[in-house]
Amino acid sequence: MADRDPDCLFCRIIARELPATFVDEDEHTVSFMDINPATRGHALVIPRRHSVDLHDIEPEDLAATALAAQRVAEHARERLGATGINLLNACGVAAWQSVFHFHIHVIPRYDDDPLRLPWVPAAGDMDDIAAAGAELRGDAA
Repeated sequence: MADRDPDCLFCRIIARELPATFVDEDEHTVSFMDINPATRGHALVIPRRHSVDLHDIEPEDLAATALAAQRVAEHARERLGATGINLLNACGVAAWQSVFHFHIHVIPRYDDDPLRLPWVPAAGDMDDIAAAGAELRGDAA
């Protein structure tokens, strides 16, 4: 397993070669807003080291990614007012995996949201995505 795949969309986001609204990062993980959100505040948590999926990820990267997902979920509850959270990992094409770099979706849930899983990804409002990202980072008023 390589630390980075130059053809991987998420590796390119980690390297800051592609834009993203980052909400959290540490030595082992990066979290950023999903541009096709299921709900307001939907974020992706990924390991810095490239791994294709759940079968490929090193145990320490899986643990770090799970802890980072927990941290982002807590921010969604505290800062966005989420009343529930779905964590979702898609492993393989049959499970809807479309980017082959392990990731966990942190999907905030709200009492009145209409989301039924699976959602149909569609482009989100970039201003709202940026605003929710700022709130998750804790730097919004």
